[in-house]
Amino acid sequence: MTFRVDTSQLAAISAKLRHYSKVIKEEVAIEGAAAMAKVIYDEARIFAPVSEKAHVFYGRSSVRTGVKYTFQPGTLKAAIYRVYSKDRSDLNRKTYHVGWNHQKAPYGFMVEFGTSHAAANPFMRPSLARVPQAIQAAKGRMAVKLKEITGGI
Repeated sequence: MTFRVDTSQLAAISAKLRHYSKVIKEEVAIEGAAAMAKVIYDEARIFAPVSEKAHVFYGRSSVRTGVKYTFQPGTLKAAIYRVYSKDRSDLNRKTYHVGWNHQKAPYGFMVEFGTSHAAANPFMRPSLARVPQAIQAAKGRMAVKLKEITGGI
């Protein structure tokens, strides 16, 4: 008994699988990372304190220079961002940064961790308690993107 198997189509299938794998790594993974970052970002904005009136911040050099900075209510909340990190991402890893812009709200560290004169009012660290929900959001968004790519197969 003799069997003959035509493997000429395997090369084309293999190429399609490699392409599909690359698309998943590039497009599906970034959707998941973005969804996770959004959950943490939204939570940090919820926890960010907003003062009732403008407040003054004294920088390190304020004693020497006399310069004081006045910040309006909501400045810290508005300074919270999420951004894709090209430098820390590659084909196998997608990274988003969630934090606050230190130039827009230089006092954020003191709010988060407190000072010798003021208690901490954390807004970033508590947002990390939502990591399980962030993972669920990522899975959901990746499933949607995968369905888009595969045409619902």
